[in-house]
Amino acid sequence: QVQLVESGGGLVQAGGSLRLSCAASKDTILVYAMGWFRQAPGKDREFVGGISRYGSNTDYSDSVKGRFTISRDNAENTVYLQMNSLKPEDTAVYSCAASLAGRREVLRTGYDYWGQGTQVTVSS
Repeated sequence: QVQLVESGGGLVQAGGSLRLSCAASKDTILVYAMGWFRQAPGKDREFVGGISRYGSNTDYSDSVKGRFTISRDNAENTVYLQMNSLKPEDTAVYSCAASLAGRREVLRTGYDYWGQGTQVTVSS
């Protein structure tokens, strides 16, 4: 089992940037595909982005493509979400997730482990 802890959330003005981090408790996260999700008040949780085990493949939702970048540092057991050109509609609790997966798999669903989340608020 792996524990995930997000950090880096906060309040930012529209057009600004934030970088979220997700630190994993395991000795290695190499066996896990990783993803970021978000949930705004009154809305369902939605997929934001995913990354394969070695970082060779990524996938993004249409709403963030071109603005957000997911990356990982397996040596540091950490996954990042760089968010640029933030909009008020990006306001949500952002959570990272992990799942055992094939070497090149990027997952949009079926994650096994979840962090508690970090709040991101974008003011207009």
